[in-house]
Amino acid sequence: MSAVTAPPAAPMEPEIPALPAQPLAAGGERLIGPDVVRAVALIGVVLMNFHGYLINLGGERSRNFWGRVFDPWTGPLGTRFAATFVLTAGVGVTLLTRRSIGNPAAVAAKRWTLMRRGLLLYGFGLIFYEIWAGSILPYYGAMFFLAAFMFTLPSLALAGIGVAAAFIGWGIHWWGLERAEGSPTWLYNPGHGSPRGLLFNVFVNGTHPLFPWLAFFCAGLILGRVLRTQWWQPICIIGGITLFGFARVLSDTLTQETAGPLSQAIWTDDPFDRGLLYTASALGTSLAAFGVIYAIATACSKSAIVKLLAHAGQMSLTLYVLHALVFNFVVRWMGWVEPAGLDLALTFALVYWVIAIAAGSVWHRRFGIGPVEWVYRKLGN
Repeated sequence: MSAVTAPPAAPMEPEIPALPAQPLAAGGERLIGPDVVRAVALIGVVLMNFHGYLINLGGERSRNFWGRVFDPWTGPLGTRFAATFVLTAGVGVTLLTRRSIGNPAAVAAKRWTLMRRGLLLYGFGLIFYEIWAGSILPYYGAMFFLAAFMFTLPSLALAGIGVAAAFIGWGIHWWGLERAEGSPTWLYNPGHGSPRGLLFNVFVNGTHPLFPWLAFFCAGLILGRVLRTQWWQPICIIGGITLFGFARVLSDTLTQETAGPLSQAIWTDDPFDRGLLYTASALGTSLAAFGVIYAIATACSKSAIVKLLAHAGQMSLTLYVLHALVFNFVVRWMGWVEPAGLDLALTFALVYWVIAIAAGSVWHRRFGIGPVEWVYRKLGN
């Protein structure tokens, strides 16, 4: 996830909120796999966010092996957790809407639900963005809104939309590099808060723009349709590893063999370049991670750890919002944690998750749904 000369104002999070869905198995029992995947992805998002925000406040950006691995901007884990979260969101939308297919009235009801929830999350995300710059919430809301018009499409059409999003994101980046002497302000700097600015921020200029992030979401929509088959896991895992390996090798080869910084930037797998090979690489790791974690969660569904993670996954919107508030309170307002390096970020994230998972489990057993999820569904239904 090419080198960056200076970090952006906030890391590309792969934090992500709870799914607007109740993923149920064929017999009515909630599938544990997506919840656990969501929790694991969110753990990674919180770690990368804490580390990135501490660096932005003056902390150390280590260049040793582990520092490069966990670098929020140029490291191999930089946006992989977020991409996995977006893919899982697509899975959740399919599981939410699958029983409505074939019933026009039910389909219409699900469309309105997704549109309301998408607009609500988008609006809340814009407000939350002022507290937690770089938040993925408004982009998440836009995806849910678009999902209202996508969940009935054939899988081939969804795949086409995902591929088109990846190519458009890559094409815009390429076009922008070619016009380096005169980048058009109407696209790249259309004005903060204007309707055009909001639109282009969601699709092009933001931290998680739909070009190309919609590709991960579409892949999840398709994946959710095959979870009840016997063959999806090996194809998902092997296909994901193959896609990641192919994209990585191709990126390394082309960036070494092509001449000039322009050609190298076009073929990079840096997440901020929105490149085609980045999208393929991140999608590959997301598919493989989903398949592996899902298999482990299903096989160990009676394990206490798996159950705790499942509860955290069901409260991921609450825990996502909470991690930003905790960071601001502990670091910015009270000054209890001073900006430092990776060791502090790991410790901070560990302490947060030990407390959050334990508290979340207690809350879930008592109330069954997180407080932010409760408000979200009340307003969005």
